[in-house]
Amino acid sequence: MTQEHPRDQDASTGFAILIVSDSRTEASDESGKLAKKLLTQEGHHVAAYKIVKNDKAAIQTAVMTFLRDERIGTIITSGGTGISSRDVTVDVMSGLFEKTLLGFGEFFRRISREEIGDAAMISRATAGIIDGKAIFCLPGSKNAMESGLTKLVLPGLGHLLWEANR
Repeated sequence: MTQEHPRDQDASTGFAILIVSDSRTEASDESGKLAKKLLTQEGHHVAAYKIVKNDKAAIQTAVMTFLRDERIGTIITSGGTGISSRDVTVDVMSGLFEKTLLGFGEFFRRISREEIGDAAMISRATAGIIDGKAIFCLPGSKNAMESGLTKLVLPGLGHLLWEANR
């Protein structure tokens, strides 16, 4: 009998989805709907979902609330990763991360370049760890959510959470 390597393990965890947008509502939030669908299809539980404005205090308050929730092992943010003056998600999260997962942003931009061209270079998509919980900051588009979850987050989540909590 061979023992499974930790990098190959599956993980079922609770997710929080934080949508950062000045205009979206729950009814118009296609990225959030897609995230819920993809996560539940993979056997995960969406324990929290919230929409906040592009406001540093609102983002930080929501994330800190999610971090205190024992049902949540992973947080996905959507929006606020660009370079406009209103894009503050990455600025907030970078100040909170205990560990930054530089490879996530690099890989995300590589995948995005194949999909949208050179405009991918202005994405500041990032990820990090806080208190053993993984946080992934994705752009607000539906395509970015799909690519980020299916190509990066979900395939490696078991190993990532195992490493973050040992």
